Amino acid sequence: MVSFLLAFDTGWSGHPEARVTKRTEERRMTMPTMDRGVLAPENEDRRKQLIELLKKAYWMEMETVMSYTANSVNPDGVRAQEVIEDLEEDIQEELGHAQEFAQRIKELWGTVPGSMEFEAEQSYLQPPEESTDIVHVIKGVIEAERGAIDFYNEIIDFTDGLDYVTQDMVIAILRDEEGHLRLFEGFLREFEAEGTA
Repeated sequence: MVSFLLAFDTGWSGHPEARVTKRTEERRMTMPTMDRGVLAPENEDRRKQLIELLKKAYWMEMETVMSYTANSVNPDGVRAQEVIEDLEEDIQEELGHAQEFAQRIKELWGTVPGSMEFEAEQSYLQPPEESTDIVHVIKGVIEAERGAIDFYNEIIDFTDGLDYVTQDMVIAILRDEEGHLRLFEGFLREFEAEGTA
């Protein structure tokens, strides 16, 4: 009676091989075994290349969060307020993008990098010498968004026919970046029309 209850409570049949088989099956379930797509064994090299692309995208978004944070706090002047407000909104969106890239790296059996791997590249988004130079900030944002758009199109091309999940995610992120670009190009045109850019 006790052995019956033990088997009922634990799901163990009492036979040692049953436990080994169950453990082996659980291990199998944790490894990528897809027959097609990015997780297929024959696509291992391309999957690793994709993970590196996603890591670069992740760092681009994280650096943008840092740069946008600085540029949403430092500017002075009435004309800067609308740009500041839009940057504050964009910070949350860019952070969300970074989190999406991080999650996809993990799903593809990669490791999300830590801060020691970070190398800054956004020289054009460094705060201007004059806190009232909002045109400098606008131009920096435009350059950042154009760079992201170009790179995300590369990822979309790379994933075509290989990884539709990543491709779909990056297409959605691309749309956000195109919206940011359009908004800040509008800001720049306004300053150009006034002859202050």
